[in-house]
Amino acid sequence: MRLRAMIKPLGIAALSGSPSDVPTLASGSLLYLDGVSVSFDGFKALNDLSMIIKPGEMRSIIGPNGAGKTTMMDVITGKTRPDTGDVIYDGRVDLTSKDEATIANLGIGRKFQKPTVFESHTVWDNIFLALKQDRRVFPVLFGLERQTERARIQEILETTRLSDLGSRPAGSLSHGQKQWLEIGMLLAQDPQLLLIDEPAAGMTDAETEETAVLLKDIAKTRSVIVVEHDMDFIRALDVRVTVLHEGSVLAEGTLDQVSANPRVVEVYLGR
Repeated sequence: MRLRAMIKPLGIAALSGSPSDVPTLASGSLLYLDGVSVSFDGFKALNDLSMIIKPGEMRSIIGPNGAGKTTMMDVITGKTRPDTGDVIYDGRVDLTSKDEATIANLGIGRKFQKPTVFESHTVWDNIFLALKQDRRVFPVLFGLERQTERARIQEILETTRLSDLGSRPAGSLSHGQKQWLEIGMLLAQDPQLLLIDEPAAGMTDAETEETAVLLKDIAKTRSVIVVEHDMDFIRALDVRVTVLHEGSVLAEGTLDQVSANPRVVEVYLGR
């Protein structure tokens, strides 16, 4: 159901539904999706998808394969244009009119399931290369704000549990540590919204537990959307869960609430 269609039943003053209303409806949200649909050769990957992510919120997205999770992230990051619907960032920016580079610069970062790092470079250099900084000739030549950059890199390494590994080649890290490094490379871009795809996949139990703590630390200062299948990991995150099915929201709530939903059990948890 479109969020606009929910206004009257919720007792909020009805709006006309024109494009100029969107910022009003999206006000106070960091990410606002309403009635988003995407079709590929007749197949609806997203079907009237609506969702709101608040500033500082971490949300877990679950659902069976083909539920629309990846397409949703593609739409948010500008890789895929929706056929219909509104995608508003920070209460005012229409993401459907922006390309991927512009959206990244606006403060939306995405981490794919398979970590992609510069394996021949050190952990420190990976963070440095990703750092959001002034790349003009004068600051680079004269090393302006280099102290600030070093402090920022060290802060990121501490957040990602890699502070003792800064001089190590990235290729020598474990799978889990590479995942943390890529999260650190995202943080170097100073995003306000992180989209993270299956961060616990392939990790040891200890790395999985530490990753949950790491993401909760990050969520203290920014919003995070986590797509994951590991129910134990999601429980450790202790966040609101959105279940997607056939491109739409099937259920939302705590993990216990959605796990008790018969339809969720039927289409996903009971598989």
